[in-house]
Amino acid sequence: MATKRKWPSLILSATLFAGLLAACSGGNDGKGASSPSASPSASGSSSSPESASPSPEKLEPLTLTYYSEDVNPNWANMQDDLGKAITEKTGISIKAEFAVGDAEQKSALIAASGDYPDLIMAKTSISKFVDAGAVLDLTDLIEQHAPNIKKLFEGQMNRLKYSKTDQAIYVIPSYDGIGQQYFEAGGGMQLQHRVVKELGYPKIRTVQDFENAIKAYLAKHPKDENGNPNVGLSLIAEDWRMYIGVTNPAFLSTGGSDDGEYYVDIDTHEVTYHFRRPIEKEYFRWLNHMNAEGLLDKESFVQKYDQYKAKIATGRVLGLIDQKWDFDDGQKALKAEGKMDQAYGHYPVTLSEEYKHTAFWPTGFTGGSGIAISVDNPDPVRTIKFLDYLASDEGQVLVNWGIEGKHYNMENGKRIIPADIAERRLNDGINFQKESGLGNYNLLSAHYGDGVKDPSGNYYTQRFPEQLISDYSDVEKEVLSAYGATIWKDLFPKEDEFKLKPWGALWNIPIPSESDLVVLEEKLKNITWKRIPEAILAKPEQFDALWDKYMQEIEAAGVEKAEQLRQELLNERLALWGS
Repeated sequence: MATKRKWPSLILSATLFAGLLAACSGGNDGKGASSPSASPSASGSSSSPESASPSPEKLEPLTLTYYSEDVNPNWANMQDDLGKAITEKTGISIKAEFAVGDAEQKSALIAASGDYPDLIMAKTSISKFVDAGAVLDLTDLIEQHAPNIKKLFEGQMNRLKYSKTDQAIYVIPSYDGIGQQYFEAGGGMQLQHRVVKELGYPKIRTVQDFENAIKAYLAKHPKDENGNPNVGLSLIAEDWRMYIGVTNPAFLSTGGSDDGEYYVDIDTHEVTYHFRRPIEKEYFRWLNHMNAEGLLDKESFVQKYDQYKAKIATGRVLGLIDQKWDFDDGQKALKAEGKMDQAYGHYPVTLSEEYKHTAFWPTGFTGGSGIAISVDNPDPVRTIKFLDYLASDEGQVLVNWGIEGKHYNMENGKRIIPADIAERRLNDGINFQKESGLGNYNLLSAHYGDGVKDPSGNYYTQRFPEQLISDYSDVEKEVLSAYGATIWKDLFPKEDEFKLKPWGALWNIPIPSESDLVVLEEKLKNITWKRIPEAILAKPEQFDALWDKYMQEIEAAGVEKAEQLRQELLNERLALWGS
């Protein structure tokens, strides 16, 4: 491992272009937030004193460059309401760049360049920056200058350590919140409300139920009001969204938890490349069948992400298999036009009823992906104080609720969203996010999870059952009521139906850059991303032969060696976390 430089002496790296990580729900997986977690950590308000809101010693303007592997199309260069408030409070503004195309390749190029952004959000690619000596050990900075971050991670600091052999803290985790309780079911399989309404609210539990609903509605309504063909099921497979829209649902709907490209047996902790599970072959066979039946969008494997969202915004797509944060811009456009019945409900669809949908399988606090400070940062102390402000009670309320008197009011000790703001959030969500900044800053630093209350007795975030219900349209409430539910989570298996995963999530364990696993997994990905679409789009009678060919290719590419190396990483994580 490269020697770490202690304190930077270089000037700011070159100005980077716009884009900042959006608040992906849950997910928590960076590939997609499809496997929620529940942390055993403190509730946040019952025993901890009110956090101090740090006042930086100097408030001269300071611009920090920032790189993220994820993108926020609604980022407004901190010229939104929250951005201006944060800059006024801290004197700090951010110029951000996001990875376009292959994020891991982009991260590798930056890590190798020797010229680093001041703040880095590289997810599991953080190992490239660690090995290059590009990021600071934050242990002393947190201890000396970040009381709110210390308070927030109390009892969980062990999960911030990089590895068993290198116990430095290079990242402040921000993709998972302390004390997180997931209330919002943003995954599963999605059907437009008008589909289930017209069909009399049929049971939507298995892929056969899902298929039957799409087929029945298309038979009645093959075209929209403008004469354009309605689409049964559309998938998104562009670049890393292949994970979210095509491959992850294979394990989620067949009893597997989200451990990235691997299945981990909850009892034995044995690691398997998840596509090698025979049951997942049957999930992809169903998608092959959907294609043969003419129910799968012919453009699923060629459409770009913007085209996918635009297609959803037309209202023609009846079904999705995606995460809300990934398709929500298209849904928001529908709501802005008043087409509430063409928005989507979330259903716990599995291959058959013997399986439970695993969206709410608990992981505990996963640590892992988050924000790092580079060795080129001009002022690490001021930067950690900036991140500490965002993690304070004041900062948390600001980034989650906005500005008092503008985005919320205090009434009888409760934070209340005014009717006009609620209406804009519901019906003009994209523009509202760009103007307000709500949703743009949640993942810039450590934070409390949904369901945690602050010292005032209010929730830190707006994602709790009462607020979710108030955000639902009348159509959505009607559909939920018809299924005997008040929120979509009510339809899904609950956390206590699964065993807690003591390793958190396998996908967020960094891989050392020198590991053979880096090359092995790239080979496996390339084969998988070629063969899975090929098998789905083939004639049904060709499916088995193509699948057998796929299995042979990944075996020849070293899948068993990859499983062994991932097993070693899992075992090290269990030892580091004391599990």
